[in-house]
Amino acid sequence: MELPSHQFITSQKAWQSCLEILQEHPSIALDLEANSMYAYRERICLIQISVPTQDYIIDPLSSFDLTALGSILSDTNVQKVFHAAEYDLLLMKREYHWELNNLFDTMWAARILGYKRYGLANLLDTVFGIQISKQYQKSNWCKRPLSPEQLNYAQHDTHHLLALRDHFQKELDEAGRNIEALEIFADQTKVHPNNHDFDPDSFWSIHGVNELSGTQQAVLKKLNIYRDKEAQKRNQPLFKIFGDKTLFQLAQNMPRNYDELRPIYGMTPRQIKRFGKPILRIIDRSQHDPQPARPKRAKRPSDAVICRYEKLHYWRKTRAQKRGVESDVILSRDCLWDIARQNPHSADDLFHIETLGTWRRQTYGKEILSVLQK
Repeated sequence: MELPSHQFITSQKAWQSCLEILQEHPSIALDLEANSMYAYRERICLIQISVPTQDYIIDPLSSFDLTALGSILSDTNVQKVFHAAEYDLLLMKREYHWELNNLFDTMWAARILGYKRYGLANLLDTVFGIQISKQYQKSNWCKRPLSPEQLNYAQHDTHHLLALRDHFQKELDEAGRNIEALEIFADQTKVHPNNHDFDPDSFWSIHGVNELSGTQQAVLKKLNIYRDKEAQKRNQPLFKIFGDKTLFQLAQNMPRNYDELRPIYGMTPRQIKRFGKPILRIIDRSQHDPQPARPKRAKRPSDAVICRYEKLHYWRKTRAQKRGVESDVILSRDCLWDIARQNPHSADDLFHIETLGTWRRQTYGKEILSVLQK
């Protein structure tokens, strides 16, 4: 589908003109493009914004002041329309410390309404008969210049969102699901970026680690640390240095020379040329290290808590099946654990479970208490 021309914003002057237009509208559609497949720490590479009259593609790498966008995002009087907002909100909080209020998430709207295929491309096809290409989905969005085809792809991500919002708003109203949707949308804005500091003990999560001897585990730990340092130095994601399978086989086989490196999965001639010498040195030196201590696990919930969780989990599954939605539309997994741990005995007790929310407490509260009392 051919779209109207967009504006590519690369200067403070153009951004100021864009802001003047955005401030006239009660709702805007947004999306972000990042470079998670191409960098050690992903960053926001494009910000797409649409209003009914214009599509904007903003280049945050052009080094102009985007502070005013943060004010729009936090403004409760301006509705922000995203599709699958969670990842974008995490990026914005981590990189710009922006907070978002008044969200409409078209993916969650579709899920609340029982749509089984709720990717943006699926919904545009189902609702409007519009087919969009995924050809540039895995582009390196921080690489400049961007091609006209990449910019067209980026424009598609927001151009139809306001119309899709209108469609789902009508369906939510007709189904009596609007208050539920508002509560779920608000929940999506309460995201917290993870601590991205490297954990030297992260090698314990590599598949097969428990099959290794203590010596092999010591080798794996040092190789994992080396991979992270190389990824940081080269600004590449970990998998572009070595995949977990390669690290595991290196630790398992402990090659002593280049000939023994060659059969290892992922050790291409290029990888051997680039990393072979330091790998062999690490393997040789770390064989004499003590066996790594396994980190302490989080305390296991009591049997009573687990029993309550399993009851709630079964109730949620049954409730979702009756309604024709996925289970987490009813209640999130975190909410089930909160209820199981707090073990409410009355409606008053349910008020203290923050993850439950007003609508869900009023709608499911009696059922939850009944399940727990059985």
